[in-house]
Amino acid sequence: MFFFGVMEVQTKYIFVTGGVTSSLGKGIISASLGKLLQAVGFSVSIQKFDPYINVDPGTLNPYEHGECFVTDDGAETDLDLGHYERFLDIRTSQSNNVTTGRIYFNVISKERKGNYLGKTVQVIPHITDEIKENFYQLGKTGQYDIIITEIGGCVGDIESLPFIESVRQARWELGANNAIVIHLTLLPYLKKAGELKTKPTQHSVKTLLEAGIQPDILVCRTEQRIPSDIRKKLSLFCNVDIKSVIEAIDADTIYDVPLLMRKENLDQIVLDKLRLTPKRKTDLDEWKDFLGHLKNPTDEVSIAVVGKYVELPDAYKSIAESFVHASARTECKVNVQWVSSEDLDNDKLLRSLANMDGILVAPGFGERGIEGKISAVGFARRNQIPFFGICLGMQCAVIEFGRNVLGLTDAHSTEMRPDTPNPVIDLMKEQQNLTDKGGTMRLGAYPCDLKKGSMAEQIYNTSQIKERHRHRYEFNNLYLKAYEQAGMIASGVNPEQNLVEIMEIPSHPFFVGVQYHPELKSTVLRPHPIFVRFVQKALEYKKTKQN
Repeated sequence: MFFFGVMEVQTKYIFVTGGVTSSLGKGIISASLGKLLQAVGFSVSIQKFDPYINVDPGTLNPYEHGECFVTDDGAETDLDLGHYERFLDIRTSQSNNVTTGRIYFNVISKERKGNYLGKTVQVIPHITDEIKENFYQLGKTGQYDIIITEIGGCVGDIESLPFIESVRQARWELGANNAIVIHLTLLPYLKKAGELKTKPTQHSVKTLLEAGIQPDILVCRTEQRIPSDIRKKLSLFCNVDIKSVIEAIDADTIYDVPLLMRKENLDQIVLDKLRLTPKRKTDLDEWKDFLGHLKNPTDEVSIAVVGKYVELPDAYKSIAESFVHASARTECKVNVQWVSSEDLDNDKLLRSLANMDGILVAPGFGERGIEGKISAVGFARRNQIPFFGICLGMQCAVIEFGRNVLGLTDAHSTEMRPDTPNPVIDLMKEQQNLTDKGGTMRLGAYPCDLKKGSMAEQIYNTSQIKERHRHRYEFNNLYLKAYEQAGMIASGVNPEQNLVEIMEIPSHPFFVGVQYHPELKSTVLRPHPIFVRFVQKALEYKKTKQN
């Protein structure tokens, strides 16, 4: 630990900003850089600061923001934290995702308590100080050599201004060689002109300069290779060393990006600017093995993902990536077919599921599309097609089994039918008197005991697991005895509250529903075992059909 600038520093900081347009991939660039720094021996964490006023993404529509990623400590966070965990194989927390809403909430709470001693509370210094305090929070733990901070949105956006000003102040406080800024921009290619255009990037950097920040490194998203004359032009007009103008060309898969960034020498440039020496020789062998298996499958399967938000695949981002991880582990390419549950009321479309090698019914909330999900479950059960249900998907499996096997034709969830005579899925007791929506569900990691000899125990190869939850409704234990007598068993139960976490049908080749979200814990180096087994069973089913 040593003094530099105006504060004591032992952790190095990298700030990643974006310009020209949103959705350029700051999260992927941040995660890729983090992976490269890990590969030379540094401990790294990544955090995301979002400029929207929601306290967290928990109440956001998936169509607007994609999936809500849940951490072990129960934080509802931005989907980029999923990329951080999948790439770095680390666990994130509430500290890794902060929004404008949370910053203002914290400041106003302090003001109400009198913490500011009667001072007039202003954006500068109070809001910016709160932002900086959150910048430094992970670094103060002493666990990390390097903290990468991704600033959401675009430079120049009104809502981003306090964050950009905070980055400027943080660089001054931390001092030279302790904090750098990477700016990600777009180099559009005009087909008619046959050239890459640099002007949008120049204007983006100019906006950043007006805010008092000179970027140290320029990362340029592009569809075409960047010729040397364009790099020189960007270097000259953006005041960035030519070696620090980095090409980020479109890749076949996001998992190629770390290797592409290494080819551009991004990791070494960062280390040089931070005055750091690699702790070991770069070790990316496991990552390269993963890519080798992913790109050279020996077989393939088609799996239907039945959901209500399928028009925007980012709403199910972690599920999609979990299939990628399982594909590499099994060397079996998974062709995901996104199926709208609202369309499955049509018998012809329902029968099209017969062409699938597996059916996954995805999580979600609300009544829209629920009957289509229940129909998909029934189709998989009757036709012995491998089935996997997640959260609401498990609940749909319980409803379908109740209606068509137990004869409870009016079985339902009280989420959709509060007055159903057979509430096989019901609201948890602790949820019944809640009125606030944000942060009030059953959130985070909870333990689960697995039934000896069950498929669940075979999949996990252990007797107790811990998985992440995000829901309000549970299996109604009043019906458990009837279900188990009819052939659907509770193979996973929470030991603290006796809540059913896993339901399976032992007589089916693969019929497993889980109340939690296993997709949130799957990483490149540790594919989730349920997804791996599901893909294996889908392949077995495919070969059975062929025979």
